[in-house]
Parts: sequence; structure tokens; C-alpha cells
Amino acid sequence: MKTEIENILNINKIPKDVIWVCEELSKNNFESYLVGGCVRDMIIDREPNDFDITTNAKPEEIVKIFGIDDTIYENKFGTVGVKIRNENQETEKIIEVTTYRTEGDYEDFRHPTKVEWGTTIEQDLQRRDFTINAIAFDPIKNNLVDPFNGQEDIKIKTIKCVGDAEKRFNEDALRMLRAIRFSAQLNYVISSETFSAIFKLSNNLEKISKERIRDEFSKIIMSDEPMQALVISQKLGLLKYISEELESCVGVSQNGHHTYDVFEHLLRSLNHAAEKKYDFETRIAALFHDIGKPKTKRFDPNKNDNTFYGHEVVGEKMTRKILERLKFEKSFIEKVSKLVRWHMFFSDTEQITLSSVRRLIVNIGKENIWDLVNIRICDRIGSGTKKEEPYRLRQFESMIEEALVDPISLKTLKINGEKIMEILDEKPGRKIGLILNALFEEVIDDGNKNNEEYLKDRTLELNKLDIKEIEDLANSGKEKMKDENEKQKEEIKKKFRV
Repeated sequence: MKTEIENILNINKIPKDVIWVCEELSKNNFESYLVGGCVRDMIIDREPNDFDITTNAKPEEIVKIFGIDDTIYENKFGTVGVKIRNENQETEKIIEVTTYRTEGDYEDFRHPTKVEWGTTIEQDLQRRDFTINAIAFDPIKNNLVDPFNGQEDIKIKTIKCVGDAEKRFNEDALRMLRAIRFSAQLNYVISSETFSAIFKLSNNLEKISKERIRDEFSKIIMSDEPMQALVISQKLGLLKYISEELESCVGVSQNGHHTYDVFEHLLRSLNHAAEKKYDFETRIAALFHDIGKPKTKRFDPNKNDNTFYGHEVVGEKMTRKILERLKFEKSFIEKVSKLVRWHMFFSDTEQITLSSVRRLIVNIGKENIWDLVNIRICDRIGSGTKKEEPYRLRQFESMIEEALVDPISLKTLKINGEKIMEILDEKPGRKIGLILNALFEEVIDDGNKNNEEYLKDRTLELNKLDIKEIEDLANSGKEKMKDENEKQKEEIKKKFRV
């Protein structure tokens, strides 16, 4: 039978190393609690990302307990990293232990003017951001501390500040974006007081570094409901601090086949990428693929409709600037910008050739071509279309695979014309080509023969035949090569149902 605590949270999710750290603190007569997101996640039976421990031991006391060689203390906020070593005494991971802290005055909407150690867990919880993150659990005494009714807010799925919301956001303005991020990750609603405080203080986000905004933005993008989060961000005045360019898409109407304005189209494209569990680069590219439309929008009286010529080229430059401003890594920026640049690829299989598909692969890179197709899928669904992959797109995917797969050819032989000339002491001529095709005829029937030793011996044997016999064998090889390539194409078409 489960204990009362086990009915509240899943203690089986606590790693042994974390329990060990708490036990060591307890042996030395100090309190220790798991706190924050890990406790929240154990209550809702979600897998915690990491485990934070808080204690009434001062940093120097924590270092003394675990040893100077097994700890890292390089900050002024009371956080000591305890090294967990493997059998070879190599550091396997770091578990962070932080001394209780009390509330203090904050400067620049982020940093406390000074750090003061607390004496009770309640004091420490009082300074935290949201009630759902202000729950502590002592795994040694099996004691749960919840002074702000975080469990109740978890039950009703609500994001609510600890104490006065405005005070919390004036301490650290990034908490406003964190509220939206938690809402997207957990599918919770933001309480009315918290919502109002964000709306009132949204301009404070301007004081927060782009790196910290990037990190929260990235977590929003990788949540299950990024569209919901970005809509709320826009309504509360936070979106412009992530990307003014994205904000400028709000209310920009499109043309005939689009159901939504540019902003909603981009968000719906992103949301489909999230539903498909696409990777981070693809999600960001789906969000920004039409970012150039507001700048390229023109009304064409002849068509009686809007046009957006060159929006993919403009969009590439804009995407690059947005991601550089948010301090993303160079390789990430390059890939996302490429996907935006080439998302308008022409896919009418009645008009394009295999060579044009190969050119597209060269432009985008083999490693990115399927991500580009996924952007097209998101673009379609984001436009209000119900079908992800119509017949024409599946045909195009078939052509991509065909272009990516090397055709069966003489290149697959473990011997070449130059080697044959060397073996036979012959000059270049028709006979060398015939022998190559004759060898291929044998190898295609029996792959084991495709080794240099066999092919060398067989070359010497073929050289003894008259030219007509070699020619007959060579023609048979050419026919088999053609047949095998046709079989390969049929398999690819079958795969894409075309």
C-alpha cells in the first residue's frame, strides 16, 4: 500500500545520487529539501529534467561535507556543485545544492542587490516565482512543505505567482516569459492576477539579456503548445522583445489560397511542426519561413490580389538577423536561414526534371533536404489545408529519393578502366569498356565476385576471348544495369505511393 506521500508524488523518480547527497547533509545535522520543478514534476508524474537541493548548510559547510576536490563553488548565490564520480573516479554529473535564501531588494529586474542566507525552508520558498515551483520535499524525513498551496494550483492547472505578482516580476522580469513557457509546457492557464501583472510590466523585459530571452523562447518552441504561448506573448506585449519582425506579421493579410493572416499562418505552421515532433531547427524555420512577407507585400491590380515576390530571399536575411540578435550558434543560424531561403521550391512533377531536383539538393544540402520537405508540410497545414502530402508532393519526394540514391553503375565495381589497362598492359580503347561491362554483368548476379582479386583474374580470362564474345557479355551487363535501375525506381515510387 502506498504511503500518504507516495499518493501525492512519485518518489521513485528520485535518483540514488540525489538521495545520497541529502543523506550526507542529514548525517551532518543539516536539513535538505528537493525544491522547484523536480517536486512539481513528481507530483504531476512528469519526468523531472534535473533535481535541485536546498539546505540550511552554508556554502562553506557544504564544501566541507563533500570535500573541496568534489565540489565546485564559483558564484555568490550560495550554489555549490557536488561532483558525482563513476567507477573510474571521473566526474559523471553535478548535483547543485543551494543554501536557503531570503527575499531582498533587486536591481536591473534580475539581480538581488545582496544575497542573505535564510534559516528556514519557508523563507526560501517565499522568494520563488510561482506557487507550483514553491513546493519542497525532504526525501529523508518524507516531509512535504507547501506554504503557498502549490498542490492546489497543480490540481486546477494554474500558473500563479508566489505572493504579489508585480513584486515577483520586478525582481526578475524574465519570470513573465517563464509564466508563458510553463503554461505552454504544462498546458496550464495563467491566473488573472498574474496575467494582469505581466500586461502592466511587459516593458521590463527590455532590460533582460537576449541570451536569457533566447533560452525561454527555445523552451516555448519545443513545448507541445508553442502557438498558444506566442499568441499570449503577443497579447501581453512580450513578443516584440523576442522578435519585432514576428510582431509585425500580426494582421498582415495574404492572398487567395491562404485562410489566415501571416502571423496566424506562421504560428499554425509551427504548431504542426510541434505536433509532428520535428526538431528545433525545423520548428524555428516553420515559424519564420514567411517572415519576409510584410516587407514584400504588394497589391497587383491585374491579379486583383496581393503578391509577395522574393519574400523567401528577404526572409532569409531577416531570419539571420533575428537569430544573430538572440545569440544562437552560427551553425544553427546557417541551417534555419537556408530552410527559409529555399522553402518556396517548385514541386510540380509534370514540369520539373531530376536534374532540377538535384540542384535543389545541392542548394539546401543532402542533410537538410527532408527538413525542407517538412517545412512544406507545415506550410500547407498552416495555410488551412487538411492534407499534409498530396499526390504531387509525394511524387516530388520520390524524385528526391531517386536523386539521392546513386544509380547502379560501373562505379560500384571494385576495379576501374585504369586498373584493367594496367593488368592487360593495354592503351585506352573500346575493349577496356567492354570488359568493364562484362565484369559488371557477373557482379550484379553475384555480389561476392565484387572483389579486386576475382575481378583481376576474370579480366585476364576475358582478354583471351574474341571481341564478339566480350561484346555479348558487355551488352548483357548493360541490360542488367538498366533493369536494376528501373527496379530501384519502382521501389522508391512504391515507398511514396506514387
